Amino acid sequence: MRFAVTKVCGGGGKARVGALHIGGGGIAIETPALLLSTRKGLPSFVSCDHLASLPLPDSLLLHVCPTHFMEGPPLKTISNIGGLHHMLGLPDHILVAAAGDSIESLPSSEATNKFGASFDTPSGRRLVKPSDYMELVSCMKPNLWASLADEVPAWVTDKRNKISVDRTLRWLDACIALDADSGTNGFGVIVGGSSVEQRRLCATEVSKRNVSGFWIGGFGLGENIEDRCSLLNAVTDCLPPEKPRLVSRLGLPEEVLEGVAAGIDLFDSTYIYQLTMGGFALIFPIDMVEREIQNGTFNNDGGDSTKINLRASTYRKDTSRLVDSCNCFTCQNHTRAYLNHLLNVHEMLAQILLEIHNTHHYLHFFRSIREAIKVGKFDLFRQQFVKKRRASITAAVL
Repeated sequence: MRFAVTKVCGGGGKARVGALHIGGGGIAIETPALLLSTRKGLPSFVSCDHLASLPLPDSLLLHVCPTHFMEGPPLKTISNIGGLHHMLGLPDHILVAAAGDSIESLPSSEATNKFGASFDTPSGRRLVKPSDYMELVSCMKPNLWASLADEVPAWVTDKRNKISVDRTLRWLDACIALDADSGTNGFGVIVGGSSVEQRRLCATEVSKRNVSGFWIGGFGLGENIEDRCSLLNAVTDCLPPEKPRLVSRLGLPEEVLEGVAAGIDLFDSTYIYQLTMGGFALIFPIDMVEREIQNGTFNNDGGDSTKINLRASTYRKDTSRLVDSCNCFTCQNHTRAYLNHLLNVHEMLAQILLEIHNTHHYLHFFRSIREAIKVGKFDLFRQQFVKKRRASITAAVL
């Protein structure tokens, strides 16, 4: 794996564009970028053939959870097949493995102990030790993996935060030692809850290890939104700039923009999945950077809503596309009325079509972020997007 920062915001900003090169084939992914969440290797409702219709190479990044494969095909079978790439039929995709279900929940801190992290499985809760975890990783053969982590919610005590950091660092050392022979690309996990001091300590210690990048965990677990920015900056200030940073559970557009402003390169979230399950479709403008800039502001009067609820009766007779300018499979072939019908008769095709559109739309949102950084307009892009979003929410409440 190779990573290079190609553009940094001026004026002391941290937002940056980078290029992530994976494998001998030289596949390059521009960052900031989104990891698509999966269930046992594939997005919940998008099949392999429809994955190919999503924007490339943006859609090549997939987050997989090793603990999903603790019960199923024997690990030796997965290894003999050639790893997950061959088992899933996705030889060109970039699989990023990290413990913890990206859709359901994180490990239970009550059941986690000094030996390993505790996870829910179909046959009950299981304790996963670093040796068990690295056996999973070894058989799955992902492109990148993150070490085990003891993530805790924001309201725990300082003592529990310290224990969390100590365990995470100890497990990281164990994972690195177990992976010494294979030489794969491991990310060190940074935790510390809502403690700025523990976050800095963990980030400083992880940066001393032989890791290829950094996975920033423990966010989206009840922390104060106002404090999140200082926590993110406390971490990124301690990290070397030449390695990629990935953060979990920051998925709302505003949260993504906040993370980018702090210098985050990769995002792992369930935002698309949650929207799809709720029957929502993203419709916000994503071409703000390409629009003419007048008087220092984006001319973005074409719409201020972020999403629409397609279960609503107002869409029963709406024969328009979700987004007129969108060229995804869903928008090119189906109407809002048809999606409303599918949702209200509980047809799974509704989720398939919605996830295709929402994924396509959100990947283009990340492209707009990168373009804004490249042209030196990221701060303006962020301010205008958040302003429009708040205006939309206020109007909905009133």
